[in-house]
Amino acid sequence: MKKSKRMALPKAYLVFLLLVMYLPIALVIIYSFNASRISSVWNGFTLDWYRSLFRDRSMFEALRNSVVLAVVSSCAAAVIGTLGAYGMSRVKLRGSGAMEYLSMLPIMIPEIILGMVFLVFFSLIGLPFGMTTLIIAHTAFNIPYVFLMVKARLAGFDGSLTDAARDLGAGELRTFTDITLPLIAPAILSGMLLSFAMSFDDVIISVFVTGVNTNTLPIKIYSQIKTGVTPKTNALCTLLFLVTVILGLSSVLVSRRGANRKSGKDE
Repeated sequence: MKKSKRMALPKAYLVFLLLVMYLPIALVIIYSFNASRISSVWNGFTLDWYRSLFRDRSMFEALRNSVVLAVVSSCAAAVIGTLGAYGMSRVKLRGSGAMEYLSMLPIMIPEIILGMVFLVFFSLIGLPFGMTTLIIAHTAFNIPYVFLMVKARLAGFDGSLTDAARDLGAGELRTFTDITLPLIAPAILSGMLLSFAMSFDDVIISVFVTGVNTNTLPIKIYSQIKTGVTPKTNALCTLLFLVTVILGLSSVLVSRRGANRKSGKDE
């Protein structure tokens, strides 16, 4: 009896936590099908708001900008983060711990401070605000996600494989492309998917570094919310939530598949 009581409290807490986290999201999804313009009043089921959303040219232009920004920044972060993690695993320096800590600072610094730092930096160097500044800023805060994924994969990497390749005459570049890169590819892809999701959803940093003529989808949603939430906004948020969930699940599946493949080879 005492054991069942001890188990009931954590379960109740978990249910409460899930309700607080996901009930607002569920309400947004439900009211995206609301026939009424007033989000708080249910007036029947309809798909008109989704049809109206797909006819909105400005919305799709913002969507295109967000997709281009997320793809370019996640690819650039994958290259820089992978090379950084690989270099840190190959070179043993006295200050390597401090360098790893500095590499993860963009994750730990509040986004509003990071956005202000980018704003001041781009203003000082005279770089025009627009897609270029957005890509640089998003790449900078995406790098740690790839770096951490690849670093964790390299931590359990079997060094005898690369040693054998070099003993057989392969150079450093050939060893990396033929042995190391295929084995860490799941971690790189997982980091890229996570970076894509983080870049696609970002609002705070984008507000600081975007230009007048460059609009991303999250910024457009934020601008519309200021004038009131409509079912059209709820429909857009629902689609964005689905995209984020799909990318997050894909990242987890790729990471697990890579871990299972590694454990199968170890056996």
